[in-house]
Amino acid sequence: MLKVTLYTDGSARGNPDGPGGYGAVLHFVDSKGNLHERELSAGYRRTTNNRMELMAVIAGLEALTKPCEVEIISDSKYVTDAFNQKWIDGWLKKNWRGASGPVKNVDLWKRLLAAAQPHQIRFTWVKGHAGHPENERCDKLATSAADGSNLLTDPGV
Repeated sequence: MLKVTLYTDGSARGNPDGPGGYGAVLHFVDSKGNLHERELSAGYRRTTNNRMELMAVIAGLEALTKPCEVEIISDSKYVTDAFNQKWIDGWLKKNWRGASGPVKNVDLWKRLLAAAQPHQIRFTWVKGHAGHPENERCDKLATSAADGSNLLTDPGV
């Protein structure tokens, strides 16, 4: 099974109702030992930081064309803790309700689960803005997308 590292970040200006973007970088090594890299990003007119954090992971997973072993590296506790702390399991058992009421961004959580389904996934948290090269690259992709002129409409906002 191909091993892929997916670095992700999301950004929103004027969170929760400003423009935002996501950035994702996929790394994998082919059978000949060659490193391959693919960058993904998009910006949205009105969105939230958490939605963009989720979209970065979704875009990266949806770009994969066959089942892979994927390590997702993110500076978002919102995303990593949902899986590492098993919050998502509780949300599913309680029909998308958490301790403080309905879970936000259910449309994207469902999309993420569908995109993750064929893969073996591990989530790793890294501190944001701490000099991690790939995290810094994803941040630049996300903020550039948020500041761009080809912004999309986020249907969930």
